[in-house]
Amino acid sequence: MIKGLAITPPVIGRISIGRMVEKNGKRLPEKDDQFTITTQIQTREGWLPHPLDEALRQEVQGKKLRSIPVTLPFNDPDLNLRAEYTFFERKSGRPLCSGDGETCRRRTDQGLEQLPCPSPDLCEFGAHDLCKPYGRLYVRIGEEDELGCFVFRTTGYNSIRTLAARLRYFHAISGGNLATLPLELKLRGKSTTQSHRAPIYYVDLTLRANQSMKEAVTHAREEAKVMENLGISQAELDKVAQAGLLNAQFEYAEEEGLQVVEEFSHEGSAHARESRSQSTTELSNKLAGKQAAD
Repeated sequence: MIKGLAITPPVIGRISIGRMVEKNGKRLPEKDDQFTITTQIQTREGWLPHPLDEALRQEVQGKKLRSIPVTLPFNDPDLNLRAEYTFFERKSGRPLCSGDGETCRRRTDQGLEQLPCPSPDLCEFGAHDLCKPYGRLYVRIGEEDELGCFVFRTTGYNSIRTLAARLRYFHAISGGNLATLPLELKLRGKSTTQSHRAPIYYVDLTLRANQSMKEAVTHAREEAKVMENLGISQAELDKVAQAGLLNAQFEYAEEEGLQVVEEFSHEGSAHARESRSQSTTELSNKLAGKQAAD
């Protein structure tokens, strides 16, 4: 195995809840209230739709695609969902720092160093909205390629927190048989004070709508036994996948970093500017009111 090359799950498509649009000559991210499944081919008009996208839309008869039946490639929750605090260089997409809230790997003048990771809010290196949580959820859709995955990328706390919790709960309830548990991605919405009561959307992972917990767990355990009897070793697959991810300093290259910067950084910067502007306005109003009272 080539050292320094991260061996990640083979990706054959993407899942997103947004798209890139052109405004005033600039490509900017725009959120959506439905899923889109694409290939890995991008044109000036955006990512090309995957055939599964149209097939699933036909099943909902013209309604928005807000749920996708999936299975997981691995039993280990941390292999299905990869998430860290990550700092990408804006121009090149090069990963500069990646941490878990306790320790991080950071490129410095002395090379790659392991340093404390205080999280983005308390880190001077990643200040000014440069460091964000970055998660990648790997799932399988359909049976065409049983080792190929579709990846959902996100920098949203809501999606990462929800997916991490669900994976651990399902892992515990199914006796560790995550890879054979019938699941579905579901798009949910909520509003918060920070979003000014506007709806924000995040991704959840649930049992399929037509199955109870008992039915799903029974299916997962029976399917796991069938695979074992056929000589298909899920444990060895998880072991090999873990070794591949640990083979490099960072799990993503500049190409992926550029996609993340394009799809998420503009939005984050705009949100940060909006929040700072709102705070400044509120402070000015308070000071003006105080002066008037005096």
